Amino acid sequence: MMLSFSGKRVVISGGAIGFGREMAQQFHSLGAEVHVCDIRAEAMHDLAASGIATRVVDLLDRQAAAAWISHIGATGPIDVLINNAGGVAGQQGKALEQVSDADWDRVIDINLSAAFVLSRAVAPLMKQAGQGRIINISSGAALKASLTGVQAYCAAKHAVLGLTRQLAHELGPHGIQVNAIAPGFVFTNEATQQQWDNFGAQRQQQVLNSIALRRLGTVQDIAHVALFLASDLASFINGQIISVDGGS
Repeated sequence: MMLSFSGKRVVISGGAIGFGREMAQQFHSLGAEVHVCDIRAEAMHDLAASGIATRVVDLLDRQAAAAWISHIGATGPIDVLINNAGGVAGQQGKALEQVSDADWDRVIDINLSAAFVLSRAVAPLMKQAGQGRIINISSGAALKASLTGVQAYCAAKHAVLGLTRQLAHELGPHGIQVNAIAPGFVFTNEATQQQWDNFGAQRQQQVLNSIALRRLGTVQDIAHVALFLASDLASFINGQIISVDGGS
């Protein structure tokens, strides 16, 4: 069955690189009207040139994040929201007593609060339409300790799963499905490449040996699951966490 998103409007946060970029390009190639935001303007130039709507938004600014959703919603329904923005915000793992309030808050805000704010903004639009899909990008760190060693990242990604289940319960009666994807280790940007390099050969092999398929994931692996969850093939899936980790 060939997937088609013709006539659908898909909104993706953190769309300049990694998962977000790949999802944006794949949804666009399948006919969707795609809107992405990011703080990296230059990294979105080629997306804009291809016909994807781009906007520079700092998701730490909650009013700006909500305004972005309102701007898109003013011209039509939003069929799919993918809360993809996240990461460790340039931080590296360090001892708990060395973590500042600012370090903690920044990682929590970009990984958890942004998903809440965007979901809150889109919910009335989807309720009015009587349907919608919200897909939260969590992490394998939501199911166990994080390889990053960043406490806030692990905590936020665990919390995203709780948010997913709660919103699925609350919004399901309105025809809105909410699910999450928990990716395993995937090269998505310079930070993940640097993390992998820092592991060294022995730990890299240990990570690979812990994966049944004996390979790391790709951005395509994650995007394909997002396409499925946004499609009619997933019409009876709600409140679920899909691990895409090669069998860790």
